[in-house]
Amino acid sequence: MAQKASTTPASIALPLKRSRTPSPVTQLEVSSQKIKKLKLHNSYVVNSPFPDFARPTAKDAYEVHDILRKAHHNQRAVRRSPAISSNSARTCGSVPNVVEALIGVILSQNTSGRNSSAAKASLDAAFGRNNFAAIASAPRAKVVEAIKHGGLANKKAATLQNLLASIKEKHGDYSLQYLTETDPDKRLSDDAVMEELISYDGVGPKTASCVLLFCLGRDSFAVDTHIYRLSKLLGWVPEKADRVLAQAHLDLRIPAELKYGLHVLMIQHGRACSGCKKAGSGASCVLKSYLTQRRAAVSGGGPTGTDIPIGFDGGDDGSRLFALDPCQ
Repeated sequence: MAQKASTTPASIALPLKRSRTPSPVTQLEVSSQKIKKLKLHNSYVVNSPFPDFARPTAKDAYEVHDILRKAHHNQRAVRRSPAISSNSARTCGSVPNVVEALIGVILSQNTSGRNSSAAKASLDAAFGRNNFAAIASAPRAKVVEAIKHGGLANKKAATLQNLLASIKEKHGDYSLQYLTETDPDKRLSDDAVMEELISYDGVGPKTASCVLLFCLGRDSFAVDTHIYRLSKLLGWVPEKADRVLAQAHLDLRIPAELKYGLHVLMIQHGRACSGCKKAGSGASCVLKSYLTQRRAAVSGGGPTGTDIPIGFDGGDDGSRLFALDPCQ
């Protein structure tokens, strides 16, 4: 049987592959995400997303800070100036260069400190430290290869290159150092800095908050997975709160002078303490002890807050003590 002749004119070449150029719909979605981030931020600059949720109080925050400082006495919870020698992924952005800080925090997302540090070191080796122009103009595959140690390399490579391109387009250079201005007449507010950072695709409130806290020396309370989990345990945020809304709430409730230390200590505790990692765990935890004693105080008038012995393991009868800190 003769085959039906093609109706496609010979002069028209059929495409062999779908174009990889982002479609207008994709660009619209990205723009929509940016608008959503900025709207969410502006909604909670002054008011909490949970205005009727009165915890944590300043007293709560000071009590938990004191408990964790004693439990993790080897953890340095005093603010340090950003160091040029630091690996920005390992230190959560504690470097003087703002763009490098952003890159480090992005590389640290959804991976271990060891892996993100290796990815940042490899990126520097491949392109030169802070050679942002080389990273931005490199073939995507080369950037992926350089950061593959940190996981999600394809996604992060795209985020980094798009971030650098956006910064260059907006400011004419690969620099955000104007955010480090300390002159009171020129210095931007914390909210203005946050708006600038989250305006870039791939930079969310937590990433921006880390840059504010560790690179720019601002008082901002970044909420990672450990802090989010412990905040739920402590009853500092409503059960319905997601991480973004939890950060918006806590950043307004935590006293400014505690934001750095409490952030560092809660992350250290979340990583080290097996007693609060799983619901129903029988292992010791100083925060569970604190909560048990608070409940006992409410019902029976016992000691509260900083009167809690940092060694009490949280038994309901208050009788069991442990000799060593379980979080070390």
